[in-house]
This record gives sequence, structure tokens and C-alpha cells, in this order.
Amino acid sequence: MFVTTYPSGSVGEQKAVTTPVCIDLLHLELEGAIACYLIDGEEPAIVDPGPTTTLERLTSELAVHGIGSKDLRHILLTHIHLDHAGVTGDLCQIFPHATVYVHEDGAPHLVDPDRLVASTRRTFGDAHDRLWGEMKPVANERIRVWYQGQDDPRKGLHPLPTPGHIDHHLAYLDERDGTLFSGDSMGIVLSGGPTHPPTPPPSVDLRAWADTLSEIRQLGSERFAVTHFGIYEDVDGRCSELQDCLNELEARVRRGLANGDDEDAQRFGNEVREELAKYMGPERAIRYFEMFSASIDWEGVAFYLKRNP
Repeated sequence: MFVTTYPSGSVGEQKAVTTPVCIDLLHLELEGAIACYLIDGEEPAIVDPGPTTTLERLTSELAVHGIGSKDLRHILLTHIHLDHAGVTGDLCQIFPHATVYVHEDGAPHLVDPDRLVASTRRTFGDAHDRLWGEMKPVANERIRVWYQGQDDPRKGLHPLPTPGHIDHHLAYLDERDGTLFSGDSMGIVLSGGPTHPPTPPPSVDLRAWADTLSEIRQLGSERFAVTHFGIYEDVDGRCSELQDCLNELEARVRRGLANGDDEDAQRFGNEVREELAKYMGPERAIRYFEMFSASIDWEGVAFYLKRNP
């Protein structure tokens, strides 16, 4: 289904497709937490550049791969949460030829990030600046919005609407080699362990997510690249696993709400951390879930169910 070569600069010449480069952003010096993906070629692109706090790491790793200030052409955002997109404004200053590609509903929050940052501060409190840093605005002329029917950002790289984690979520299918850059739409997969559903409030949509996973299964992609964290090949299996996790979490939260169990969110968070510690090690698991508490995922589903009984 997927071709394995693409045209280079000379007519008739073919260049082998390079596999995507997973750049570990080493967020707060933690390995395997947040990834940015480099898609090299005539028009180098990156997917989900991460937060401002990992700017130095990102630019140094791009330089290692030969991407200087004049080279980067595309900054592809799956969505505008700060762990995925917070550094975009800084990158536009460093890479003057790069265009930002984002869903039309996410674009206004790049131009004026005040409401987005305020919402993130409510979630992370005093830890916000240490975790994510400052989010600078992106000039409107540097943004190319995606909407249904919009052209691909570059040949062979196809955006797909993948709502669920948030309504404006996109994934990007590299049709040359079958890699799906899935952001959070395929869940969180840490150290090859079980899939965890990232469902923070306020925008998770469980019904839309089920439709997204069904559509991903039909793509026939060879592998998927998740922001948290790494590249995996069992697309069908992981889709089924994530759907099962979402179903189980929904049922659990329904029971908790019906019983008035105010402590189940914390129990759920502890259980997720303990399970993933088997794969990550206890120290890394504690540090990761200090940033992304699984208790918040319980609360996100509760927020959804209260509005969609």
C-alpha cells in the first residue's frame, strides 16, 4: 500500500525513504517521556516540538541531524497542549522558513495563547513554569490551518482528524513508509508497557475517540509514533488495547460517580503508576506521573460523563 521511495531534487532520481527520527526531549532530564519526531528530506519537518523547557535539547538534536536555522520547513502540531506545542513560538524565531501546520480550531490559541496558558496553570499550579516554561505567540502569517479538504503540508504527508483526546487533534500519515504520527490519539505507551489512555479535562470525547480508533484500524499503517513515547508496529493490537482501556475507565468512573466515591481517582492514579513501574522502573514512573497524573485522567472522564450521561 505504501511506496518506499520518493523523488529527490533531480528529475527521475529516486532517494530511499529514511525512517523517522525519534528525538527524546529529555523533559526535566527524564528519558522516554516526551518525543519530537523529525521527518527528514528535501523539506524537513518535525511533529510535536514539545514544551519551551526543552528548546535547547530540541535545537541541539536537530543540529546533530543537519537541520540548521535555514533548513526546517514544517512544524506539524497534533494539537496545542503545551507538552506538544508550547515551544512553537520560539521555533518560529529560530527557523524563519518554517511554517506551522495545525487544525483550524487550534490556531487561535497559537496566535493568542493567554487562555490556553491560563487553563494549563489551573491544572499544574505552581509547577507550571518549571514544567512548560513560557509560551510565545505565533504570528498569524506563519500558520497554515488544516480544515477538511485542505491540501497536505507536503507531498506524501497526510493529516487526519483524530478527535478524542481533544476535539482539534490531528495525526499525520507518512504515505511513503506507512508511519502514523499519532500524538495522543493512540494513547500513551511508556517503555513498551501497556497502553494508558490520556483523558484529562476538559475536552476528552469518548465517543469521538472510539470512531477515531476505528478509522485508524482501517488505514493499514505500518507503525505509529506516539509523543509519549516511541515507535510501535502493532497498530491493530494497540488500537484494541486503548479502546478496552477507555471502556474500562469509563465503567469505573461511572461506578465511582454513582457511589459517590471521591477517592477512586487517587486509587486509579496509584494503580497506573505501580503497573507502569514494572516497565519503567519505580523512579521513572514516579517522576513521569508527577507531571502527568493519571488521577487527572479519571477526572477528565468524570467531567465528560457529567455532561454526557
